[in-house]
Amino acid sequence: MKRLAITSALAAMFFTAAPAHADDGLFTGDVRLACEAVLCLSSGTRPSECAPSLQRYFSITAKKLSDTIKKRKSFLNLCPAATQDEKMVALVDAITNGAGRCDYASLNSTLRVWNWNGDSGETYISNSLPSYCTAYNNNAYTDIKAPRYVGVPERGGFWVEADKYDAALAEYNVRSGSAIASRRPAN
Repeated sequence: MKRLAITSALAAMFFTAAPAHADDGLFTGDVRLACEAVLCLSSGTRPSECAPSLQRYFSITAKKLSDTIKKRKSFLNLCPAATQDEKMVALVDAITNGAGRCDYASLNSTLRVWNWNGDSGETYISNSLPSYCTAYNNNAYTDIKAPRYVGVPERGGFWVEADKYDAALAEYNVRSGSAIASRRPAN
């Protein structure tokens, strides 16, 4: 239901916005790619039609992450609907801060924490979802299946795709049970 409402709302905004330099009423060039990127990055699915706009969006980079985010936001703002109201502005902010940074692989690599224990230390993956991911996943106009955390941080916990959570949890529990049993002294 949420997906239908989101798609309808976004489509209505895009198709009622004034066309940008096209005689046939359709967007062209970067304006079209920006609008398509907003639509594609608002959905958890990535049909093949999204490839050109996503390639264009993710090809925008700079030396600093903050500059990359600013440039990507400027690109998305080329779409007339991107600044149409506060909800769309919030969506573009959520996309520029979260898209490409909130998938399970990114979270597993960026949320590594060094835990110093006296003479030695170890790393673990934090189970705290960054605020920019929460904003992206929970935006009224997105339909994203947020990654889920499996386990306990200090015991090898990790992020997985939402639809693989149950299998990953079962595997983690088997592994954890085996590790606990191997630490018990023999009777």
